[in-house]
Amino acid sequence: MIEFLKQLGWRDLLDIALVSLILYRLLLLIRGTKAAKMLVGLVLLLMASVLSRLLPLYTLDWLLQSFWVYIVIALIVIFQPEIRRALARMGEASFLPAFTSAEELKSLEEIVRASISMANRKIGALIVIQRDTKLRDFVELGTPLDARVSKELLRSIFHPSSPIHDGAVVIRGNKIIAAGCFLPIAPATRISKSLGTRHRAALGLTEETDAVVIVVSEETGQISMSLNGRLDTHLDMGTLRDMLTDIFTGKKAGSP
Repeated sequence: MIEFLKQLGWRDLLDIALVSLILYRLLLLIRGTKAAKMLVGLVLLLMASVLSRLLPLYTLDWLLQSFWVYIVIALIVIFQPEIRRALARMGEASFLPAFTSAEELKSLEEIVRASISMANRKIGALIVIQRDTKLRDFVELGTPLDARVSKELLRSIFHPSSPIHDGAVVIRGNKIIAAGCFLPIAPATRISKSLGTRHRAALGLTEETDAVVIVVSEETGQISMSLNGRLDTHLDMGTLRDMLTDIFTGKKAGSP
């Protein structure tokens, strides 16, 4: 062991450090997602492959070896959402905040108040808040706007009589940059059958980007929020405010 350590050079240490960093970042990326469970399944298959060689179990070993031939393609298919999200984030890190903390808190409060108001009236809504990942492809499909975020404007956009109430609004900084946007839809098997298209759209977008999506159900008036492919439901005013403030400012807001 000591001889092995003596033979390690700075290049070997650098190599080990880089691989460890890559594996660590990959684990952080898939933590809490469906890919984490699939990764466990792949580890179990690897263990079965080793055991089939040691025992030996010829038929099982042949089947597993045939599977590993296509492992690269299998990994791309299995981890497709996580790969898309990682590639979308590369090179898009923000070094300066989009707007000041005071403006951010004011915009978040307007979003919270609008969500509660629409929930009380069972007005369906889909509100996307952009973070580091650019949402240019989705914005281009909607109606361009350049309006400051306000409770009244959000309620007007999602009012049933509005021609763009079925789509999503995209918010960047303290501005609504587009409305009537269409988002990618997650498979129906991913969520409860009691949840509708807006919830599937929220999951679909947050599986591909780091955006935050707020959903107001027109059937139940319930408020949900999706982030990183996860959906939190049955949110009240205080919980929604705290979650948004914690995400965008790193600290909890006080009670109203």
